[in-house]
Amino acid sequence: MSDSAVLWERRGSAALLTINRPQTLNALDLGTLDALETQVRRASDDPEVKVLIFTGAGRAFVAGGDIADLNSRRGLDHYLAFAERIHGVFRQIELLDKPTIAAVNGWALGGGTELLLCTDLRIVAKSAMLGLPEITLGLFPGAGGSQRLLREVSPCKARELMFLGERITAAEAERLGLVNQVVDDREVLDAAFLLAEKLAAKSSMTLRLLKRTLRDGAEMPLSAGLRHEQAMIGLVLDSVDAHEGCTAFLEKRAPAFGGR
Repeated sequence: MSDSAVLWERRGSAALLTINRPQTLNALDLGTLDALETQVRRASDDPEVKVLIFTGAGRAFVAGGDIADLNSRRGLDHYLAFAERIHGVFRQIELLDKPTIAAVNGWALGGGTELLLCTDLRIVAKSAMLGLPEITLGLFPGAGGSQRLLREVSPCKARELMFLGERITAAEAERLGLVNQVVDDREVLDAAFLLAEKLAAKSSMTLRLLKRTLRDGAEMPLSAGLRHEQAMIGLVLDSVDAHEGCTAFLEKRAPAFGGR
């Protein structure tokens, strides 16, 4: 692990990125965002890393932005500095070709929920609390939350969560479809690594193209999305892995995917 605001650890084919500011409940400031970007790029560029897992040190995942820092800024300064930075880093995570998992070990409020919304799959501790409480500070979600939440849950529920700013339990988040699995607090990382192991056994090439198909198609009308899917599955059929998978099925054996 490195001694920084974001720690790095490799376990098999997964990279664990731990936001490491437990004294502030892992609040996101510019230094932490810089470290997060560096470690995400490191994992993205490492061919041995198949899956990225995000978690927090201590009792929080990410409790939000650094309020003292936000309070020191005015509009244009915030737009050009912090907002530009956090949007860029979160978009970097969202656009990764490798699968991402949020291992939510504790509070995920404000920027924590907004980070979660950028990941593909979410494992959450039973005691965790989620939410977008910015309205209670006279603000609203400004790190992508207002747009991503609206695309993940019903619009009326998204408005309720943002208008009232109330926290929700892990169980409620699962009921809303915001998270994949709720587990006992001590099992969060084990569950995340088990999921990462399952993902790493799939074709990394096919997962990459599937992620692009899902991401791009979500921004298209259905007719265009279907055409996009048609083109992308054609690309998949040019891969070695696709034919290895089909051959393995016909030969009644496990496939040996190579990511090509």
